[in-house]
Amino acid sequence: MKSVIIQGLFCGFLAIGLWASMLLLFLHLEQEDMLENEKEELLKKRSLGKNAHQQTRHSEDVTHDEVNFSDPELIQGLRRYGLNAIMSRRLGIEREVPDSRDKICQQKHYPFNLPTASIIICFYNEEFNTLLRAVSSVVNLSPQHLLEEIILVDDMSEFDDLKDKLDYYLEIFRGKVKLIRNKKREGLIRSKMIGASRASGDILVFLDSHCEVNRVWLEPLLHAIAKDHKMVVCPIIDVINELTLDYMAAPIVRGAFDWNLNLRWDNVFAYELDGPEGPSTPIRSPAMTGGIFAINRHYFNELGQYDNGMDICGGENVELSLRIWMCGGQLFILPCSRVGYNSKALSQHRRANQSALSRNLLRVVHVWLDEYKGNFFLQRPSLTYVSCGNISERVELRKRLGCKSFQWYLDNIFPELEPFNTERKRKKNRF
Repeated sequence: MKSVIIQGLFCGFLAIGLWASMLLLFLHLEQEDMLENEKEELLKKRSLGKNAHQQTRHSEDVTHDEVNFSDPELIQGLRRYGLNAIMSRRLGIEREVPDSRDKICQQKHYPFNLPTASIIICFYNEEFNTLLRAVSSVVNLSPQHLLEEIILVDDMSEFDDLKDKLDYYLEIFRGKVKLIRNKKREGLIRSKMIGASRASGDILVFLDSHCEVNRVWLEPLLHAIAKDHKMVVCPIIDVINELTLDYMAAPIVRGAFDWNLNLRWDNVFAYELDGPEGPSTPIRSPAMTGGIFAINRHYFNELGQYDNGMDICGGENVELSLRIWMCGGQLFILPCSRVGYNSKALSQHRRANQSALSRNLLRVVHVWLDEYKGNFFLQRPSLTYVSCGNISERVELRKRLGCKSFQWYLDNIFPELEPFNTERKRKKNRF
C-alpha cells in the first residue's frame, strides 16, 4: 500500500513537472513570436523605400498631456534611466526631429565621395527605445555609401531588454550594426577604445547612447576631416529635454574649461560669424565634450587614442583636447552639423565614481599643465598629494609627438583662461 502511494505521488509530481515545462515552453515561444512580429512590422516599414521623413514618427504626435508627471512609473523611470521612459516608449525607436540648422547650412552641398565613417556608440543600462532611436537616427539620416558601420559596445548592461531583445531588433538594420559585449565592466573610456579597435571606416565618429542626429549631420564632419586629417570636429550639441524629450536647437558655442578642468560652453565672438560663411563658419574650440566628435582613424591611433590609465569617464575630453592642440592638430565645432543630446540630469549613472574622476583629472594635470598645475590645486587642494598612477607612458607620448607647452596653449588657443597668479604677458585673443 505504501509503495502504491509513493508511486502515485511520484507520478503526480512528474505530471506537474511536465505541465510546468510545457507552460514555460509555450510562454517562451509566445514571447519569441511577439518579438518576431514586432520585428517583421518594422522590417516591412523599412522596406517600403520611404525617406526618413515618411518613416519616422513626429515628436509632436505624442503630446505631453498624455503623461501624468506624478505617476510613480515616471519617477521610477527617471531614477532608473535618467529620463522619461514613458514618453520614450511612446515615441518608439524612430521619430523625426526638427531641422535645427541655419538656412545657410541647409543650402550647402557636399561632395559625394567622402571618407567612410564608423559610428561608435557605447552604452550601459541605457533605456531601450532611447538607444534604438540613436541607432535609427544614424541609419535614417546618414548617406548609406558613407556609413561603413555602427559599432555598439555594451559595457556589461544588466537590463533584460538589452540582451536577447536587443539582438532581435538589431537584425532590422541588416548587418549595418555590429554589437560588441564586454566580458567585464570596462568603463566608457576603455569601451570607446574597444569600439575603435574594431572599426574599419576612415573616420571614427563617437556618439552617446542617448542622442539623436539631425539632417545632413555626417557630411560636414567628413568633409572637414577630408581636407585636413589632423582636424578633429564636433557638431553643435542640441538639447533633448529629459522630461518632455522635446528636441530644442542650441546656440552656437565653443567648448572651454576652468581650472577645475570642468567643461563649460562659452559664447562665440560675434566677429567670428561675420565672414562670408556667416553662421555656418567653423568655430575654433579650446575644448570639446568627450562623447560626440569625429576624428580620422589613423590620426586617433597616431595621437595615442585615450589615456588607458583613466577609469570610467571624466577628464578624458580635456586631456584629448589639450593633446590635439598642443601636438599639432586642430579642434573645430561645425555649426552645420547638429546632434541632439539628452543630459539625463537625474540619472544615477551620471554620478561618476568621484575617486576615478579625481584620478583622471590628476593625470591630465601632471602630464599637460606644466608650471600651471598649481592653479588646479588651488581649486582642489585635497588632491595635492593624491597619486594618479604611473604616467610615464603618457609623458613619453608627449615627447614623441613633439608637443608644445601649456604656455603656448594659453597664449594662442585659450587666452581667456586667466591663471590665478602669474606675471606672464597676455597676448591678444586670436579667435
